[in-house]
Amino acid sequence: MEKWFIQAKRADFFGLGKKFHIDPVIARVIRNRDVIGEEAVGRYLHGGLESLHDPHLLKDVDLAVDILLKKKRENKKIRIISDYDVDGVVSNYILWTAFKKCGMDVDFRIPDRITDGYGINERLIAQANDDAIDTIVTCDNGIAAISQIAYAKSLGMTVIVTDHHDIPYDMVEGEKKYLSSNADAIVNPKQIECPYPYDKLCGAVVALKLVQVLYERMGFPEDAYVEFVPFAAIATVCDVVDLTDENRSLVRVGLKMIPNTNNIGLQALLEVNGRMGAKISSYDLGFVIGPCINATGRLDSATMAVNLFLENDVARARAMALKLKELNDSRKAMTEEGMTEAFRMVEEEGLNADDVLVVFLPDCHESLAGIIAGRVREKYYKPAIVLTRSEEMVKGSGRSIEGYHMFEALNEVKDLMTKFGGHPMAAGLSLPEKNVDLFRQKLNEFGKTRLNKDILTRKVPIDVRMPIDYISEPLINQLELLEPFGKANAKPVFAESRLNILSLRRMGKANNMLKLRIQNEHGTVINGVVFQRADEFESLLREKYGDRIIDGLYYGRSGNVLFSAVYYPQINEFRGTKEFQIIINNFMV
Repeated sequence: MEKWFIQAKRADFFGLGKKFHIDPVIARVIRNRDVIGEEAVGRYLHGGLESLHDPHLLKDVDLAVDILLKKKRENKKIRIISDYDVDGVVSNYILWTAFKKCGMDVDFRIPDRITDGYGINERLIAQANDDAIDTIVTCDNGIAAISQIAYAKSLGMTVIVTDHHDIPYDMVEGEKKYLSSNADAIVNPKQIECPYPYDKLCGAVVALKLVQVLYERMGFPEDAYVEFVPFAAIATVCDVVDLTDENRSLVRVGLKMIPNTNNIGLQALLEVNGRMGAKISSYDLGFVIGPCINATGRLDSATMAVNLFLENDVARARAMALKLKELNDSRKAMTEEGMTEAFRMVEEEGLNADDVLVVFLPDCHESLAGIIAGRVREKYYKPAIVLTRSEEMVKGSGRSIEGYHMFEALNEVKDLMTKFGGHPMAAGLSLPEKNVDLFRQKLNEFGKTRLNKDILTRKVPIDVRMPIDYISEPLINQLELLEPFGKANAKPVFAESRLNILSLRRMGKANNMLKLRIQNEHGTVINGVVFQRADEFESLLREKYGDRIIDGLYYGRSGNVLFSAVYYPQINEFRGTKEFQIIINNFMV
């Protein structure tokens, strides 16, 4: 089910438009993103690195730098241990590069997704001890590794945690009792006692903040950290944290820097994906560059991705980048297989009666569970957890919907799992296979108190009810001012009802897209494209208007076929000719 609604937040749109030289429609979209006041609007439109918060406000960041500088003076060995996703890879690259520039004796390790699982573990700690490592620095993990860090401390090691994940807790008499390890320093803006004013950073930006303080103490130029901003932008987009406040500024600046990057590995990754010299958007980071980095941790070793960014030889970098792209292409094919099977199970095995979808795909590669869970969540708009069989355990990954705090929900069934962690919108877990059915049952039992019809209804917020005759080239150009788009700064959408379809045409290699010629009540004619759910759209049209009339549309015979659309306008340029078109995201017939 879908519920469309027009956002009706108030402001002086014409006044803001005049002050910032933007269309009132653009001003309305900005207000819909809860950007209030002229100062905030100016920062939203033009904010750069000057709007970043003071890194010294992060709890323990100065303590962590004190420790690192002491270890440097004592020539102690330091090891960085990160996660294996984009955020972990980038965090690792940032810290290793910075520590090396500061003259530290440093190396890095990344857990193997299958043999180690997420985050630091006893095997990695024992290995570090065998290698005479004095200090472990975690990035993008470690906040929940309480027993593991206790083990490291028992071996006499120093541990610095840099992380951004939620703080683990136990429920004691109905109240949360937050847990903490005995690490020597913990840098995480989500700590209750941390005064940092913005807690939605990804792991790589937390690492970047540490580097800012470290460089300052080392006497480096004030802007020395800026070389890492493009990488922080990649991690911020790919880890799907909010693109608000300083995250928005970092990504905006990073997107401008990426095409001119001096990093040979990143250049190679852009080249093999056909993006060299092109304008880079948040879409490119999230759906082109990021998946190539992620594929190493899924199907091989994420160490390969870190090494790519450390590579100085152009030919070797290109060969490594091609390997990453090949891995990602393989990952895509495997994902399609797993996704098809997941959909079949939901439809044919009665799972669609559940409010929380728990799908067990024993033969699926465990690294793909999160991607498939996301697709299941999108199709059915329910919290989804995909489980796969590993050598010793069942492992899984979950993706949630707004209003269902997945991390807290898993906490209610923690006794059934051996390990879990995550965010409100995503989580990872392990459990014995014998517990799978009970896990599904209990999650759904407890889900009755967390989920209701309203939460399970997909909300489609519409920025402006805007007739297609209002679309203009200046308006479309101004929409670019709202980028980067992503979590908490969604691409704006507009709506118009009673659009008449004049003709239909199938497009795409698999004929899975629809191109429409449409006309509104004012007589304006424009092209529309349905990229997603084209089959569903045509089925609804046939159900209402009949096969004869819809078949006629394919021959250009219009028949007063009306529908309502939620859309995004763009300029389509083909063979030197420009024309407006709308991308139809949602529809009602």
